[in-house]
Amino acid sequence: MAMMSRSAFFSFPGLLAPADGAPGWAPEPGALRSVNRIIDEVRRGAVAGLRDGHGGAIGVLAIEAAGGDPLAAFAASFGGRPRLALTGRRAAVLGLWSAEGGAEPPKVVVVEGDIAAIAQLCLRAADPLVAAAALPHGIAVRAVAPDGADAAAVHLMKRARLMPAAAVIDVAPGRGDGQLLWAEAADALHHEHLLALSLQPVSRAHVPLADAVETTVIAFRPSDGGIEHLALVIGSPEHDKPVLTRLHSECFTGDLLGSLRCDCGDQLRGAIKEISEAGAGILLYMAQEGRGIGLVNKLRAYDLQDAGFDTMEANEQLGFDDDERIYLPAAAMLRQLGFVEVRLLTNNPAKVEALARHGVAVVERVPHVFPSNAHNRDYLEAKRTKGGHLF
Repeated sequence: MAMMSRSAFFSFPGLLAPADGAPGWAPEPGALRSVNRIIDEVRRGAVAGLRDGHGGAIGVLAIEAAGGDPLAAFAASFGGRPRLALTGRRAAVLGLWSAEGGAEPPKVVVVEGDIAAIAQLCLRAADPLVAAAALPHGIAVRAVAPDGADAAAVHLMKRARLMPAAAVIDVAPGRGDGQLLWAEAADALHHEHLLALSLQPVSRAHVPLADAVETTVIAFRPSDGGIEHLALVIGSPEHDKPVLTRLHSECFTGDLLGSLRCDCGDQLRGAIKEISEAGAGILLYMAQEGRGIGLVNKLRAYDLQDAGFDTMEANEQLGFDDDERIYLPAAAMLRQLGFVEVRLLTNNPAKVEALARHGVAVVERVPHVFPSNAHNRDYLEAKRTKGGHLF
């Protein structure tokens, strides 16, 4: 049997080059590989290294993944005093930061003190359900630059789908070279953009669906070999017209299990049906579980919702923004499929604005509303009143 060429196998009408990069930084060669290696390190409780580009370097330890009493060994390995870096939102929950006049907390703060105090605060920061309590004596809390190494350490925790807090320690030049895997702090901060810019189609197949028999599924994979996003091309959309499009963030509980806590399953199946009935269109199935915080953290947020917080507040209690998603990957996929104008099935104006920023024009917002139930009524109300969704 003759082998089909790679280009023939992955060809798709109208394929374009990836979207332009995010301005303001130039990635190092091998940046994706380096960042992904240290993500794996911190997820298994090991120390990873970040260089700040100005001769400075830090060791990073995920407080959620580290077992036992890791700080003493952390300090002994590098001859310094660890500090706690965490989002300003998480610091506010723990009583470490008080914003005057209701102002937004800083993106990232660090807490310094003796090792016993930092160890105590690390345990609190790693507990999703912990409430504010009396603070240890002798600590100092300060905001840090959002583009510095300490901020990159916290962002790394988000990319690892862990609680957004880390123990960090300054590393003297040459000290960690034989011990640590290293990445550049700037590359860690821009990891999602690097992934989006490297997306390429790697597989496609005809997959007849119950409500859309003529569906082709195309998998887009980043160059680090990480998690794929999927494009469901329904029918044969015309490239010279705005294409009916839905951006759908994966939801294991709603899409697969039929959870009643959200409307995600209804939105997914409803979009497929509506696009099919319209004749053609695209559904992008994005690997952005829980508005970008990951499945484990979404389940933690559900615990907080059961304790009385709404869906936006629960994400913030964990230390995340209420929505951590970015839309550059979706724009890059649409551009590669040959579409730069869409009619967008959404109730979320933020998606309209985000696609426009990344070079995809939304010529029409098509409402996408489904009936509520007793379990998701408060969730939908919070999205309307706080998230600006249009119902």
